Amino acid sequence: MQLTVVLPAYNEEGNVERAVREAAAAVQPLVDGFEIVAVDDVSRDGTVATLQRLVAEFGERLRVITHPVNQGYGVALRDGFQAARGALVFYTDSDNQFDLRELRDFLPLMSEYDAVLGYRLDRQDPALRKFTSRVFNTISSLAFGMRVRDLNCSFKLFQREAIQSLPLETTDFFIDTELVARLHQARFRYVQRGVRHYPCTAGHSSVRPGDVPRTPRSLVRIWRGLRAEPPPRTSLP
Repeated sequence: MQLTVVLPAYNEEGNVERAVREAAAAVQPLVDGFEIVAVDDVSRDGTVATLQRLVAEFGERLRVITHPVNQGYGVALRDGFQAARGALVFYTDSDNQFDLRELRDFLPLMSEYDAVLGYRLDRQDPALRKFTSRVFNTISSLAFGMRVRDLNCSFKLFQREAIQSLPLETTDFFIDTELVARLHQARFRYVQRGVRHYPCTAGHSSVRPGDVPRTPRSLVRIWRGLRAEPPPRTSLP
């Protein structure tokens, strides 16, 4: 079983080396082979220099994609997905808020499912952020006719053919919602599993209070886009 780990990175100088090292250490015992695809979205700190130094150490197990201009979190993920060569594709953020060893409970499920969607247990975020997230998940699930506990949890595992078949368009953090909504519309088989969540010890979130007013507009845009498209192919054989 070959696995690609996609790590989007933006100003993660304080996190990215640990993220790469812990990802490699976590997945190596679980799969036959792996690669890490780190996508830098024009960081202004030492993220790229750190990644380039790690490439010299990890060789072909670490590939780095560098955007020429800042394009957003969604584009970073999309580029990582399309570059993946493993039969399975996993993504998480580079802020070290998850223990990737928990993939040991996700991987066996891929014999039955096209995707396993993580949801955060004992989420380590401020109360207001947790409240707004619950509201967002409720509204989004109703809008798209699905029941997903934690759309924005960046601990998701896919069959490569499934994730690469989704015509993703979102450029920002709403990519999480779009990809799950498209997965659901396409009738791919998915299941949800809880994962432990840890405090962020370096860096900061790229989500800003100014992003909140855009939430309804983004949901409507995704909803309209899905309604205008014919249903794509269903679950993989």
